[in-house]
Order: sequence, then C-alpha cells, then structure tokens
Amino acid sequence: MREIALAAQVGRGPQADAYNAAFQLPDLLNHILATAALSVAFIPLYRRALERDGEASARAFFHTVLGTLTALAALAAVLLFVFAEPLIALQFGSFPPEQQALTVRLTRIVLPAQIFFVAGGLLRARLMAHGRFAAQAAAPLIYNLCIIAFGLLGAEALGVAGFAWGALVGAALGPLGAALWEARWRFAIRLRRLRFAPRDPGFLRFAALALPLLAGVTLLTVDEWFDRWFGGALETGAIATLIFARRLMQAPVGLVGQAVGTAALPALSRLHEQGRSAELAALVQRTMQVVLSLGVLAGSWLWCAAEPLVRLVYVRGAFSLQDAAPVAAALQIFALAIPGWALQTVAVRPFYARGDTWRPMLLGSAVALLAIPLYAALSRSAGVNGLAGAGAIAISANALFSAALARRLHGAPRLLPLGFGFARSAVVSATAALFAAWLHGQCAPWLQTALANFAAGSAPSAAPIWLLALAETGLVSAVWFAVALPLFAGFGDAPTRALLTRALLQIAGLLRRRG
Repeated sequence: MREIALAAQVGRGPQADAYNAAFQLPDLLNHILATAALSVAFIPLYRRALERDGEASARAFFHTVLGTLTALAALAAVLLFVFAEPLIALQFGSFPPEQQALTVRLTRIVLPAQIFFVAGGLLRARLMAHGRFAAQAAAPLIYNLCIIAFGLLGAEALGVAGFAWGALVGAALGPLGAALWEARWRFAIRLRRLRFAPRDPGFLRFAALALPLLAGVTLLTVDEWFDRWFGGALETGAIATLIFARRLMQAPVGLVGQAVGTAALPALSRLHEQGRSAELAALVQRTMQVVLSLGVLAGSWLWCAAEPLVRLVYVRGAFSLQDAAPVAAALQIFALAIPGWALQTVAVRPFYARGDTWRPMLLGSAVALLAIPLYAALSRSAGVNGLAGAGAIAISANALFSAALARRLHGAPRLLPLGFGFARSAVVSATAALFAAWLHGQCAPWLQTALANFAAGSAPSAAPIWLLALAETGLVSAVWFAVALPLFAGFGDAPTRALLTRALLQIAGLLRRRG
C-alpha cells in the first residue's frame, strides 16, 4: 500500500529515484547499529541472564544496552545529517544537481528515524524474549500507514517530502510506540535506569555478539544498496523500477521467510540453552524444508501473475501503463529469487541461536563482495533486469552456502531431503506456472473485449485498466492454485504438505463457524 501511494503521487521518475536514494544513508546507519539484527544478538544473552541470574540482572542488562545504543544512534544521526550533502554526491554523482539537492533534503528528514528504530528494536526484542510478538507485528504496519497518510494528505504542500515526514513520524509511533504500548503490560521502562556504559561487561558481551552483524554484510541487506548504487548510473527511473518490483517480491518473502525466522529464533535459542540438540536439529530441518518449498511455490505464482499484478497495484495517478512493463519484467526475475531469500532468512537462525554470528556473517560478506563484479557486469549488459538477475543469482548461492555450512557445523539441515523437497516443489510450481501463463495468454484478449463491452465502451481500450488487471490476476491465480494444490498434495514434501493441510482445515473450520 505504501508503494501504491508513492507510485500514484510521483510515478517512476526522478522524484521516486531521489526518495529511494534518500534511504541509503539511513539504511547504512541502521545496518551499522545492527538495528535489523538487534533481536538476534540481544535475545540469547537476555534469556541467559534471565534464566541464570534472574529478572533483576536481565533488566539491568536491557537498560544498559538500550541507553548506550540509543546515545550512539543519536550521535551518528547528527554526524550523517551534517555531512549528508558530500556523502550523497559521492554515492549518486550521476544525479543532476536538483535531484541531488532533493535527495539530501529527504535524507535529512529520514535520518532521525533511526534513533526510534534502535530504541524500539531493543524493546521489541525484550518482548519477544518473553514470548510477546504483538509489537513486532504491529510496528511495520503503523510505520507504513504513517508514510501513506503523510504522503497522500501532504501531497500538495510537501510533495514527495510528505512520504519522508511520514517515515519519521511512523518510526516514532510504530517501531518505538507499539513496543512501549505493549511493554506497559509486561514491564515498566524507567528512564532513570538507562545507562550509557560502553565498557559495561554486559554491553561488551552484546557488542561482541553483534559485531559480526554490523561489521559484515549480507545480500539480504546490500542487494538493495547495490540496486541503488548501480541503478543510479542507469536511465532515469531505474532505481524506482527495481524498488517497486522488489516491494512486491518482499511480500511473500516476509510472509514465508521473515515471519518464520522471527518466530523460530526464541524457540531455537531455548532448545539450545536447554541442551535439547536432537529437537533443535529436527526443528531446523522442518523449518528450512517448509520455508524452501513455500518459497518455490510463492515465486512460481508471482512469476506468472507479475504482469497483471503490477498493473493492478501500481497503474494510477502519476504511474502510467507504460511504466508497468519494466517493473513487471524486473518482478518476474525477482520472483525467481524468492526461495533463496526465504531460505537465507531462516538458514542463519540456528547460528544465532547458538550465539554464533561470526561465521554466517563472514560467509555472507564474502558472497556479497564476490558478487559486486556480477552486479556491475549484468547492469552494464542488461540494465535494470541485469541487476535483478544478479541479485537472484547471488542470494540463491548465499542461501545454499549457508545451509551447507549449518549442516557441516551443526548436523542440520540434512541437504538431501532439502534438495528432494526443492525438486518436488519446483516440478509442481513450474507445471502450475506454465499452465497458468499459457491460459492467461489465451484468455487475455477475450477478457479485454468482454470488459470493454461491460464498461459500455466500443473499443478494447475502453476497459478500465484496474478492472482488466483484477480479472487477469484473478484468472492466473485461480488456475495456478487449481493446478498447484492438487499436484503438491500428491507430490510435495511431507512437512509442507502437513502444514498446508492444517492451514486449509483451520480455514475451512473458520468458514464453517462463520457460516
């Protein structure tokens, strides 16, 4: 919904490129402070303090980490704010002067939001350590709703800057505000207890665990950086094309990979702390197998639905029908990366649960560095689609290497069942996608004519774009599900079949009760 609002207001042109480029420095700060991975480093240490030393020790550890990291975030945000202009010029030198100036202005609006991300991330990590996930679920929803509201309501007065102001306000109300709201039921936050103590032994243990997460990089983070850097040297709208396509791809990745990985980490950490190695290995095997199979299925559906889906989601306002074609082409390539994205998100969790952040980060950093020539070469030879393809290749390789390293060090996952599950899902997915794409090609002209007549237009072009796109997306999805689900029920891997069966039974039961 956020990207729909942005596309409608600013389209796929230089303002959209500037807005997306404005997040480069904030994202870098976010990475340096390990905001995205705070729970990974914090939860195992907090759980250890809670179980071994009691509530008071865990509370003191939390307040020390929170006070120290928040102060560092504020200092870093001020420095980047001051030096934003030369840093933007260094990274996006191919932007015209007015586009660089807009990028600098938007960057300075968004930068303070990282302070709220740090404080809120630690508070949500503490809540998750106690089995509470409501704030973690609500934070991105509130954040994005604020961006949408400010972007639409402030369109006339602020232009694209309205979306940036929405990101700042949303970070305060979502990542931090939702955590404060939920925490009031579980524990009180006392500002007087906050400590800036970078030499505290507890903070040093946290820093040692988090250091690989901020010193190293993985393609889960830098793939988007590469798209901005290399895309900035391509034609106007290249960055926006990649970002619009990426956001649609990230929806199934978030559902299949991020959500499962976030929920699994506390359980994996608990099993490791309790020494239940066999159960830990079994959970890792099941989780990776299910995530990989669901990722293949999701990527297959998105590949065949990409073209009508992009028209349905984005074509309105400043985003024209001509803008949809390049975004759909990039989305089809991104769809092939969904299994790798989802698996990589989960494959690192067994390492984090054991307090091992160095090895997965070293592996991820090596793959990211080795992939730079691939991004450069494919962006020169194939432009936007080349960058999308480079990301798909690199993230898939990273996920495979991470699973293999986990097998070598921890004994799980077993790669042969993982490979068989992937092969089964791939056969089912390819069959469903090809059949749905073929039928879509056969029926699209008929749908266009029928909808044009329904809309009382004499020419096919009279059919409303959104109505035709909705009909085509529905057709593709219905055919894909009609083919994929029965095939998977017969040939899919057992853990994923069991999960899907339970889900369908729960949905059927819910519908029966509602009926």
